[in-house]
Amino acid sequence: MCGGIIIVTNVTVNSMQRFPDTPEYTGLNAPIGAEYNLESLPVEGLIPADVEGAFFRAVPDPAFPPFMEDSGAILSGDGMICALRVEAGRARFAIRYVQTERHKGEVAAGRALFGKYRNPYTDRPEAAGLDRTVANTTPVWHAGRLLMTKEDGRPYRVDPHTLATVGRYDFGGKLRSETFTAHVRIDPDTGELFFFGYEANGVASTKVAYGVVDKEGNLLREQWFDAPYCAMMHDFAITRNYVLFPIYPTTCDLSRLEAGGDHWVHEMDRDSWVGVMPRYGSVAEIRWFRGPKGASCYHMMNAFEDANGRIQFDQCLSSVNAFPFIQRASGLNIAPGATGARLARWTIDLEGASDCVTETVIGPPGDFPVIPAAVQGRPYSHAWMLTMNPDMQGPPVAGGPVGAMFNLLLRLDFTGKPPQALALPPGHCFNEPVHVPSSLAGHAGWLLTIVDHQTVIDGFAHALWIIDAGNLGAGPVARIAIPHRLRPQVHGWWVSARELAAAAQE
Repeated sequence: MCGGIIIVTNVTVNSMQRFPDTPEYTGLNAPIGAEYNLESLPVEGLIPADVEGAFFRAVPDPAFPPFMEDSGAILSGDGMICALRVEAGRARFAIRYVQTERHKGEVAAGRALFGKYRNPYTDRPEAAGLDRTVANTTPVWHAGRLLMTKEDGRPYRVDPHTLATVGRYDFGGKLRSETFTAHVRIDPDTGELFFFGYEANGVASTKVAYGVVDKEGNLLREQWFDAPYCAMMHDFAITRNYVLFPIYPTTCDLSRLEAGGDHWVHEMDRDSWVGVMPRYGSVAEIRWFRGPKGASCYHMMNAFEDANGRIQFDQCLSSVNAFPFIQRASGLNIAPGATGARLARWTIDLEGASDCVTETVIGPPGDFPVIPAAVQGRPYSHAWMLTMNPDMQGPPVAGGPVGAMFNLLLRLDFTGKPPQALALPPGHCFNEPVHVPSSLAGHAGWLLTIVDHQTVIDGFAHALWIIDAGNLGAGPVARIAIPHRLRPQVHGWWVSARELAAAAQE
């Protein structure tokens, strides 16, 4: 082990605030509200030469207690951008609030101003006219820019070197949509970024925007279409020639919002859909294919066209929305083990007569799927995801938006090879990994993930684990301790030192 620790800054926003004693605000989910730097982090093991750059993480952390119950606490937390930088075998850590209009408005007021999750009709009067997004879901890197995204608004640009907020980002005034997905797709050959935004012209709207950004970051086109109904569209997928827009029946209704109700209600008897259009075509060419009733999915693994021209669409699917606050709003109470969760492949035959998808189960329940960036939208041989250890001893660590954290890292092979797994001891859990490619031919690269360890009821230790992506069972090749309380991340992004250096020269 090497390295000392220096806390350079420690600016606490909510130290005098009282948060509810509920699962959304206790244990691993306890608000921290601190901006800080940690230098010379302790390193155990040897950091691979390929791991040189920055692991950016989106961490929701509410600066002020809510003034309404059941406000979608985890998803409403103020966005924080975290950078764990690795340089020449040494590591340092920094975290800052994204200075959104919402965050700055609440800091100025000294209290929460925004009410229920994504319902402006429940806000305090001082919130009128302020951008509601918290920019807390995914740090997106493209064309030398770092954007903090959340699907209910436009992204905020952040300086990747200082983590200072530059401001709201609209591609030089070209973006018309009021919203921008937290899950973009980047083509590995062209470098183009594909995005969408639902509720594109206001809450409860059926309007969806679809856009293409070139490798230099210029918005080339933006088209709008109507979804079958206003639905939560958290993620989507591309293939070499098509773009897929999944629609699941977690729905929004304007009259419900105006009455002070919840943004999302899950409808178990409503059909799911997936729209398919040519990547560079017109939205008028979208064809809609029907999926199972009541289906829900937050994250797609990949999509591709097979040798017969059919689209294979892989997703972490379940038979109901798993978020507790959405189930409560929907009058549902379905236990985690009864959600019908599975890794599902939907086959879409564009030449066939049927307008229905065909489903095949290709993996276990789980989430946070990861693939190498080089196979985005292409046939692929393997992927990684998080799941629960079926043989684990004791309960999972409580935390995150669904209330339980994952404790098993899984590598799935789609060529017939057996899967690989890395199980954590009791009281440990994974956050979503990112993949770092290897410079060695034939090597699977590296997975970086924050592992939380519950040491006592309200005490946790945290470390970055670096894992050989082709040999999970060997455990981490290096651990980097982070001696400060962390909150669970949502999503992350790896940016190489070369990319960061190029961006610094612009």
